[in-house]
Amino acid sequence: MVGQKIYYYPISEAKTQVHSIYNEALKKVFDNPIAIDALVDNNFQTDTKIDQFGIDAQFKIEAYVQYRDLIEKGINVTIGDCFSFSDVFYEITERSFMRNIYGLPEHKDGVKLVGIRARESLFKALVVGPTDISRPEADAVQTVFVQQRGFSENKEGRTADLRDLVKNGVLEPPLTGPKEVSPLGDPDQAGPAFYGEDED
Repeated sequence: MVGQKIYYYPISEAKTQVHSIYNEALKKVFDNPIAIDALVDNNFQTDTKIDQFGIDAQFKIEAYVQYRDLIEKGINVTIGDCFSFSDVFYEITERSFMRNIYGLPEHKDGVKLVGIRARESLFKALVVGPTDISRPEADAVQTVFVQQRGFSENKEGRTADLRDLVKNGVLEPPLTGPKEVSPLGDPDQAGPAFYGEDED
């Protein structure tokens, strides 16, 4: 229901050239971004250092993603990959599982990603998605959020969302499709609201 997303850029193993002896890449090549639903910690941590080269501000951020969501979508998040949130790109420096569901080791709740601001020499790409209300781009402010609700597709395309209770026949799929929060649900022009609630 939050509607936050990070845009994840995995390292392309096929396109990145690795040194034959040291097994290191001088320049990483990244694949196209993948939108991942996340809960992003809004307490941006900034570490500012002043040295002979000037002022260097290092941003640090934490993003929480559902482990099952990554499995169903075939995404393997690794340290060294990058993601963007707002108009800042981060390199993943830590990846840890949050907790087990009911103490079962095979069922993990979520993954915490810790990222530090990526230097432009390491990573540079076009900014995608919501950034800031002051920016002129059409997608700078998110005005539409579409639910998934266990459907393989919604208005935005393929979701790969899977609900085990529906898959195993315990529950029926929802009678109505994914709802959306958008300007279509607000005839008074006050702001985005649920659209299609009165139809069902």
